[in-house]
Amino acid sequence: MKKIFTFIALLTFFLGAKAEWVEKYTIDYSQLSGFPFYVMGYVPEFYDGVMTDLGSYYNYAPVEGASEISDVIVKTQGGTEYYRYELSSPKWHQYFLADGIPTEIDGTYKVVAQVRASEDCTFNVNMGWGWDEGQSISKQISVTTEWKEVALDYTGIGGTSCNLVAQPGGLTAKIEWHHVVVFREKVNEEPDLWVEALENGDAEKSWESLGLADVKWYDGENNYKVCAWSKEQGVNDSQPKPCDIEEEADGNHVFVVHSRPAAEGEGSPWDNQFWIQSPKAWKAGTQLKIHFRYKASVPVSSTGTQIHEQNPSAYHWWDAIGPIAFTTEWKVYDETITFTDGMAGGWSIAFNLNSVVKDAVDFYFDDLSWQYMNIDQGYFVAGINTANETGYDLDNAIEFAYDEDEGVWSATVGEEDAFVNQVMISSFRGNDTAFKTATLKPSAAITLEPDVWVKYTTSPLATINLPRKAIWKISIKESDKTMSFVVLKDNSIEINPNPTEIVINAQERDYTSAEQEGGTGQPWDNQMWIVANRELKAGESTVIQFKYKSAIPAKVSTQCHKTPGAYLYWDAIGDVNFTEEWKEFEKTYVVPSGADGMMSIAFNMAEIKDANTYEIKDVVWKLEDETESLINQTGSDNFFMKVGGGMIHVYDPNADNLLGDVNGDRAVSIADVTMTVAYVCGNKQNGFIKSNADVNGDNDINISDVMAIVGIVIGN
Repeated sequence: MKKIFTFIALLTFFLGAKAEWVEKYTIDYSQLSGFPFYVMGYVPEFYDGVMTDLGSYYNYAPVEGASEISDVIVKTQGGTEYYRYELSSPKWHQYFLADGIPTEIDGTYKVVAQVRASEDCTFNVNMGWGWDEGQSISKQISVTTEWKEVALDYTGIGGTSCNLVAQPGGLTAKIEWHHVVVFREKVNEEPDLWVEALENGDAEKSWESLGLADVKWYDGENNYKVCAWSKEQGVNDSQPKPCDIEEEADGNHVFVVHSRPAAEGEGSPWDNQFWIQSPKAWKAGTQLKIHFRYKASVPVSSTGTQIHEQNPSAYHWWDAIGPIAFTTEWKVYDETITFTDGMAGGWSIAFNLNSVVKDAVDFYFDDLSWQYMNIDQGYFVAGINTANETGYDLDNAIEFAYDEDEGVWSATVGEEDAFVNQVMISSFRGNDTAFKTATLKPSAAITLEPDVWVKYTTSPLATINLPRKAIWKISIKESDKTMSFVVLKDNSIEINPNPTEIVINAQERDYTSAEQEGGTGQPWDNQMWIVANRELKAGESTVIQFKYKSAIPAKVSTQCHKTPGAYLYWDAIGDVNFTEEWKEFEKTYVVPSGADGMMSIAFNMAEIKDANTYEIKDVVWKLEDETESLINQTGSDNFFMKVGGGMIHVYDPNADNLLGDVNGDRAVSIADVTMTVAYVCGNKQNGFIKSNADVNGDNDINISDVMAIVGIVIGN
């Protein structure tokens, strides 16, 4: 088995010498004997230092309480036992590759895995920071039968702690993993923006010399001046005190918690605790650089961390910097964390020293540092027009002003010649990463209703789509975390429904080949088109509205065409289900990339075999921001039709558009026979509707069409 690559060589191979990358996380499965993460129904097994996925023909069930019986028992790293049993058919599966990866908002990461499989295969590996929609990035990994290091790139990370999840799904191949290494692309930081928040973090001055030896944990005037607090079981159980400062053999002074055995019975993770206390509460979105050295008298595999309030022991939030593992040698924690909504208002990080070990252990801390970014704070908004802009000028984001009488923060974004339809709002300005970390995310879509206030939360990388390009007044009520959006000026126009009533007398369709061998009919033998006045670009957001009904219930599929009949893309506005009663259709339709250049929506009115009468009226097709009607608001020039596989033509509201109804009198009679004969003889008469005379559908008007119309007249 290969050893882990030399990281410098690895990065040079994948990235070239120009890239500057920093290793942030490594897991070497060869150092483990069992799966170390939360089990999502599938348990990778360990053989000769390799984490092995045996494929989707196997499943696992906890031994305790399992109904399945198996001769094979698989143990996790923590000792939990699972039965492995074989399946008769493949079952979709996934599992963690890594967890607790420290990440930065909007960072760029490279994941390098040494992996092989029993056969060449491709599957997804997701990097995620949560389990809601949009909280993970999926990449495909291609694995061969030889051991290889494979690299995956992830950009736009939205969290400060990530996991990696492999999703082989239904693959039956055996997949083997040796190690995973995660690197972050190094960015040029602005050190002058960071300010130290703690005093005496190096423990070189005694509490006595600082006048803080007698400060009480509940003293709100002074307790924040002590940067290190401790609690020891049986000594000061509920009375945190300034942490002991002791001198090591080399003369260096350190903070020490002489933890005692946990309480009898189960005890609690917080029977012995240590706190790093900051000088104030921090709001959501705040970035903090946390640094400290740490070790213990014996190895401790995990200590949980929490956020506490100003008074040590005043619990505030369940997680801070994740579990910390101690060894007997000094280790360094040096990461940037971001306060979430749940963490907001917290002052300190609490270490629950009895999370795993229950015995007496000495815990040592030194070089405590808690830096914050010294940038503008308040509320700030930057806006763009997504039609021609992609990047935000965050350094010049507009500051909100506070109205004390109303208790509201307000700002105006957009200008006469620079309307905006997307914004980012943040509580920081002066550093792009900080801005993106503390953005506000509304709980619902923004509408044009001026009196609606929408709840918001703090969420990284949140962009807010607005329903119109305009100048907007945005207001924030901090007290109840709501925001409102009001249009001050835009270039929208009045758009009314086109009053044309479209009636399509669809003819009975021949059998399709799927229905009957030799069938020649198609769902598009009867069609209607709504045609825009211009080509549409991919990504343009439009709204389509109309009323509709039919003589008998029928499904009608839709497609994207350029001009009518020039097929472009398989789906437009989805299926429209007609019934005998009038219904109203409305859909916001964003032109997909496959339909770039489309002009028309085709309605396939031969999905059912039966003849049917379809009616559509009050059609609106407009840009979502209401700055343009894509069809004329009067007349029938934007509507085309075809029946019975005949020719395509503009819809004529004054004709019944029946095959054979040449003169448009809404009936087929001897007059239509006469006009067709005249056409065949070269006397092309005014008002002649060519497609209706082409009864046999051969794209020509001839004597066979005359005979067919005669057949219709006499009832054949």
